[in-house]
Amino acid sequence: MTSAIGLTAFWVTALITLLGATLGETKKYTLNEPDIPFPPARPVLQNLANICLQSQSRPRYPNSFFPASGFSYFRRLGSTINRLESWYSLCCSGLVAQQTIQILCCTQQAWKQALSRFCIDEFSVKTSPYECCEYKDEERWTCFNSQLPNPHYFGKPGYTSPPMPAEPGFSFNPTACMN
Repeated sequence: MTSAIGLTAFWVTALITLLGATLGETKKYTLNEPDIPFPPARPVLQNLANICLQSQSRPRYPNSFFPASGFSYFRRLGSTINRLESWYSLCCSGLVAQQTIQILCCTQQAWKQALSRFCIDEFSVKTSPYECCEYKDEERWTCFNSQLPNPHYFGKPGYTSPPMPAEPGFSFNPTACMN
């Protein structure tokens, strides 16, 4: 009888352990980690108006957003979002492109350049890179454009982004829009 109780207790413990386990997966975020909507969606005609018109109501991630130390992965995500929003502003301002199709082309180039830079940053640290960075060419862009937290680029109601410095490094190539 004692062995039956012991065996039952063993199986109950084993079941609780298995049901509570994540079976080899690691939890991506915890309550203490910043919530940064990443990756950003690829610009398309359906989200272009929101990219340009709701820019100031989407979050930015100044250094003060993060704790004094650690969280370097989240800092890279935040920096990428900040860079991309800065470059989108340039595309939407009318300074580099005036027609909708040119603005779309500009934002798509900004998206690819910002995510390429993110991947360079990811490979420069001694941790596993973001999964999409391991792909090349169109496979990389398809990966980044999947599982999107904000595909329509909606802003946060009542939020106004803090002033952020313009990010250097973006170059719009209007001749690439002809393809």
